[in-house]
Amino acid sequence: MLPVISTAELAALLDAGPSARPAVLDVRWRLTGPPGVDSYHQGHLPGAVYVDIDTELASTPGAGGRHPLPEPAALQRTLRAAGVRAGHPVVAYDDGDSSVAARAWWLLRWAGHTEVAVLDGGFATWRAEGRPVTTEPAEPAEGDITVEPGGLPVLDADGAAARARARDGVLLDARAPQRYTGETEPVDPRAGHIPGAVNAPFTAHTGPDGRWRSPAELAEHFAALGVTPDTQAGAYCGSGITASSVVLALELAGRPEPAALYAGSWSHWCADPARPAATGPEPH
Repeated sequence: MLPVISTAELAALLDAGPSARPAVLDVRWRLTGPPGVDSYHQGHLPGAVYVDIDTELASTPGAGGRHPLPEPAALQRTLRAAGVRAGHPVVAYDDGDSSVAARAWWLLRWAGHTEVAVLDGGFATWRAEGRPVTTEPAEPAEGDITVEPGGLPVLDADGAAARARARDGVLLDARAPQRYTGETEPVDPRAGHIPGAVNAPFTAHTGPDGRWRSPAELAEHFAALGVTPDTQAGAYCGSGITASSVVLALELAGRPEPAALYAGSWSHWCADPARPAATGPEPH
């Protein structure tokens, strides 16, 4: 299954009957609110289950960062309650640029589930096309997915630092340029970036309409950042949410091996005062 699915393709799957119908996850979320569940109650795709990024697709904030990876058993309970079945497709959507939906995509892939995609254009495109929306909460049958971590590579702080220093590697910082340079830091206690990391804002992956750029456009974008098919690539952001979009975009661009995600990201890195923080527009 390709990592991105069109609204037309999803509509066809939803009309195809129970055996082909994917589990649909509504993961709308905003860093500073309001809660995504409010949007879900105001209208969502038919059959979509709301899954909360903060409490269900991450564990408790703490030493591991603001959005540490969920415990496998807890993630399995969440996904089964959402109707995710082994070997059956899953589609996730948000109401922005798919960077939040990419977190759900990444977690499912990390958990060993390969049949997963994000909805191109998300909820906004679905609604703009006049496709059906409902306020009725979904009541899916219990799923049977077994979470088996390791489907996608992860980095810890040492691994992220090594990737940034490696001659044949690159560490991509998915945050906005102002956070990368250290001009502003609205959430975490320290500003700046991991020394050696290259700024690669996640907003570059989609166009003004929220749809993903073509594989050729994405490949050109990453090549300009020094990422070739042979480059050992890693990605991080503020807390591991939008960096998942980098991993997805690299796969969509045709990269043969998945990039590694520093799940703790800047919220984990900057919590240790012994770890250096670089500022300014250059990697070092």
